[in-house]
Amino acid sequence: MHGVSKPQSDETKPAAAPRAAAPALDDDIPLYADRVRVYPRRVEGKFRTLKWSLLIAFLAIYYFAAWIRWDRGPNAPDQALLIDMSGRRGYFFGIEIWPQEVYYITGLLILGAFGLFLATALAGRVWCGYACPQTVWTDLFMWIERLIEGDRTARIRRDKGPLTASKAMRKALKHGAWVLISLATGGAWVIYFGDAPSMLREVFTGQSSTEVYFFVGLFTSTTYLLAGWAREQVCTYMCPWPRFQAAMLDEQSLVVSYRKWRGEPRGALKRAMSWENRGDCVDCRACIHVCPTGIDIRDGQQLECIGCGLCIDACDTVMDRVKRKRGLIAFDTLANLEAKAAGLPYVYKLWRPRVLVYLALLLITVGVMTAGLLFRTDLEVHVLRDRAPLFVALSNGDIRNGYTLKVLNKTRADRVFDLAITGLPGAKLTIQGGEGEALAESRLNAAPDAVATYRVYVAVAAEKLKSESSALRFELKDRAGGKPGRYDAVFLGPKR
Repeated sequence: MHGVSKPQSDETKPAAAPRAAAPALDDDIPLYADRVRVYPRRVEGKFRTLKWSLLIAFLAIYYFAAWIRWDRGPNAPDQALLIDMSGRRGYFFGIEIWPQEVYYITGLLILGAFGLFLATALAGRVWCGYACPQTVWTDLFMWIERLIEGDRTARIRRDKGPLTASKAMRKALKHGAWVLISLATGGAWVIYFGDAPSMLREVFTGQSSTEVYFFVGLFTSTTYLLAGWAREQVCTYMCPWPRFQAAMLDEQSLVVSYRKWRGEPRGALKRAMSWENRGDCVDCRACIHVCPTGIDIRDGQQLECIGCGLCIDACDTVMDRVKRKRGLIAFDTLANLEAKAAGLPYVYKLWRPRVLVYLALLLITVGVMTAGLLFRTDLEVHVLRDRAPLFVALSNGDIRNGYTLKVLNKTRADRVFDLAITGLPGAKLTIQGGEGEALAESRLNAAPDAVATYRVYVAVAAEKLKSESSALRFELKDRAGGKPGRYDAVFLGPKR
C-alpha cells in the first residue's frame, strides 16, 4: 500500500505554507498543511446506481426498523428491535437477551469482524465504499449539496466568488437541510432504546429526560460534522481500517485498479488523432473529479481509496464517448494486472488460504452463536454465599451458612419451583421470602421475565462435617415439568 497521498484537484490551490507558530523540521517541509477541499462531480453508471440502491435500503432500515412490532405477550414491549435500558433487556424479534448474556453482543462483534475480513480479502474496501455509515450519510449530504448548489464546476466557482445574496441563501439552505437530516439521525437512534412512538412524542413535547436530549444532540452534531464537513478526512485520517487493510489483501483480491498496460502512454485526444502508439487513457481527469476522496487511481492503490467504483463509471462513460472498450478502470487483481502487462495468461483463484480461513472462522462463529441460542435455557439459578460471617454456630451446636438465591425466569409465565439441597447429609433448609418471612415449605415463586430473590439458610450438625469445606448442590424442580435448575456451592464450617 502507498502512504497517504494528497487529494488531486486542478481547480484548487496547493497546500498553504506552514503557520508561523508551528516549528518545522526543514524549511521546505511543513508540519501542517491546510485541507485541499474535494468537489466530487455527479456521475451515472452501474456502481453509482448500486450505491444509491444500498443507500436507500440502509437508510430505510435505520429510520423505520424501530417501528416494526412484535407480539411478546402481555406486559412485554412489542417493539421488534429494542434495547430496553430500564428493563435491562435487549430484544431482536423473537430473541430476548439478558444482561448475563452479553457474550452474544461479543459474538456479533466477532461475526462482524470476520465478515469484514472476508469481504476485504475478496473485494477490498467494499464495506467502506457501500455500507459504512460514514459513506452512506456523506453520500446523502453530497446529494443535498449538489441539489442546492449545483454540480462540481458551479460549486467551485461559487466558493471562489464573493459573498452574494444568492450564495448566502444557498449555503443557509444547504446547512439547514444538513441539520434536519442530522436531527432525524439522532432522533432515530434514541427510539431504539425505548418505545418509538412514546419516545418521539416525549421528545417533541419536551417531556423526555436530559439523557435523551443529550444523545439526540450528540448524534445530531456528530452526523453534521462528520458527513457535512469532515467527509473524506474521516476515511483517510480518523478511521483505522485503511491502515491495516493491506494485511487482509493479497494478489487475488479484487480492488479498483487502473489497467496501466492498456492505458499508457496517456495523453489528450485530439480530433482525427490515431490510436496507434498510445494508450486508451485520454487524461481527461474524470476519474479524479468524481472521486469522493479526491485521489488519482492511476497512481495505483492508495490508502484513501474506499473502493466505491465511481471512477469506473466515469471512465466507462469517457470510453463510450471516444469509442474505446470499457474497463480501463475496473475491479481487478494485482495478479491479473501483472499478467496482462507481461502478456501472460491469468486464472482467477477464488478459494485461497486466507479466504478459506476467514470463511471457516465466520462459519464457526455463526455455528457457536446459533447453538447457543438453540440450547439456551429459560431458567438460571445463581447462589451467592455470605462472606461475613462465613458461618454461624447455633445454640444447639449446628453450623449454619447463609446464601442469597436468585432465580431468573426467562419465560412470560409464572413459575413455581421446589428447592432441595443434595451432597450434605442431614442438612436442614430454611427459606426466607422477599419480605424476610420464613416460608413454611420449600416452594419458590418466580414472576414472568423477572429475577426472584430469596434468602436461604443451610444448617447441619457440627459432628457431621468431615472437613471445613463441603460441597453441596442447590436443585430447583419446576412443578410444571420444565427443565430443572442446579447450582453447585460450598458449605463452610470450623477448622477440624
